Amino acid sequence: MNSIFLRIYGGLLLSLVLVGVLGVATVHVANQVRNDEYRENLARGTFRLMSDNLLPMTEVERRRALVVWSRLLGVSLSLRPLSELKLDSGQIAGLRSGQVLVEQTGPHAAQVFSMLSRDEPLLLTTEVEQVSEQLARATLYLLIDELQRLEPGEQPGRLARIHRDKQFGFDLRLVKLDEADLDDDQRRRVEEGDTVMGLTKGGDGIRLVSGLLDSPWVLVMGPIYRMDDYPPELQALIALMGLGLVGLIIYLLVRNLEHRLLALSDVATLIASGKLGARVPVRGSDAVGRLATVFNEMAEQLQRLLNIQREMVRAVSHELRTPVARLRFGLEMIADAESDNARRRYMDGMDGDIQELDKLVDEMLTYARLEQGAPALNYQDVDLTRLLDKVAGELAPLRVGVHIERGPCQLAADSGDSCVLAEPRYLQRAVQNLVSNALRHAEAQVRLSFSIGLEQCRIDVEDDGPGVPEAEWERVFTPFLRLDDSRTRASGGHGLGLSIVRRIIYWHHGRAQVDRSQVLGGARFSLIWPRQQPADD
Repeated sequence: MNSIFLRIYGGLLLSLVLVGVLGVATVHVANQVRNDEYRENLARGTFRLMSDNLLPMTEVERRRALVVWSRLLGVSLSLRPLSELKLDSGQIAGLRSGQVLVEQTGPHAAQVFSMLSRDEPLLLTTEVEQVSEQLARATLYLLIDELQRLEPGEQPGRLARIHRDKQFGFDLRLVKLDEADLDDDQRRRVEEGDTVMGLTKGGDGIRLVSGLLDSPWVLVMGPIYRMDDYPPELQALIALMGLGLVGLIIYLLVRNLEHRLLALSDVATLIASGKLGARVPVRGSDAVGRLATVFNEMAEQLQRLLNIQREMVRAVSHELRTPVARLRFGLEMIADAESDNARRRYMDGMDGDIQELDKLVDEMLTYARLEQGAPALNYQDVDLTRLLDKVAGELAPLRVGVHIERGPCQLAADSGDSCVLAEPRYLQRAVQNLVSNALRHAEAQVRLSFSIGLEQCRIDVEDDGPGVPEAEWERVFTPFLRLDDSRTRASGGHGLGLSIVRRIIYWHHGRAQVDRSQVLGGARFSLIWPRQQPADD
């Protein structure tokens, strides 16, 4: 049991290590996803705006625009056919729907793709670093160029439409110069046509401000926040919280499992010390609950077998006492006999006692073999008509005054004969025991019959004797049991015949039962078993 708990806690430790590794990997993947989304949000609006501007241009105009934008961005912009790029179907579908594809190529570098239109599968591509700073200046230049073509009154509405249609990942707005959050130096530089870049109050982002020529408006772009990975302290805290939570859950589960296994161990110890009535409380239908159920079934079987063993030992000693006493008496009488006839008479009696002992030993061995486990059963087709006739012919001479008759036999519609599937030797032994029992207690008549149904087979053995009281119908199959009525020691037998019958039919996956005969008025013993036996037998 200690080794089991060591393996359990070893598994718990391994689970915690795996959870820790999984937590770190999860945080790393989360950082990558956040970086990808951040770059895409920043690049989406700018590259859509450039793609829309390139679409109506001629090829010469496109080359000039790309040169200007490349100088502005500090990177190389190019137009490439979609067929030249190795993109998967999901990426192509996203580009055709108007998305901007950003693929990370290094710690701080990314490759950007934007399709001009579905009808013209050309991709605007570039590779940029520090996406936030480079794209901010290019975006500002493109927006100012777009807005300065309009009248001042049309500029706010146009900017709002651009912001909505191109789905910029940061704020864009036009404000009056005196309403802008600028100091005196910044305001002077804007009035002179310069672009002002500054940090936000928290220092975690940038904001760009640029004036428009011949317009009262200034363009404010941002704030554009930096993308920072989760700090190591936060990652460690998340990992510790995850480990602690998982560890607590696993500990509670293992603690409950440990208590239940300890209860199982305690009951096993009690049974080993001789307290066979101890049982494990069954809680739940999980693996431990099923183990407890199987353990209790095993304990019940063990208790039953030990009880049978004790009963058998007591019964055997009782059964042996009488024939052994008669043998001792016979030996003494032989020594004192005065004639050969007297000696022969005593020897014949001793021979009968030896035969009784031999029969008792045979029944005990047969019952022990059937009780210990499933015997080797060789199922074959058995003709019930021939079987009953054979048993009746062999046992009829035991009581000449009792007539053995055959009752009506019923066959299923799909049965062409009276053959059934059974183990011939054991089935014959069961029928012999029932007929012998009926002959001992019958007044004048014993009746044998059988029926074969679609699913079950049945053999009935009836007699016209005193019968079995209803209260004793179950106990009559108990080993070494004799009832207190007419079925007493005077009728013979050792009390094992019916027990052997029940075990034989049990291993045929059937049952043996007794009730009252409606025809003869005595007892009716029945054997009922399936017509088809399981394949694994």
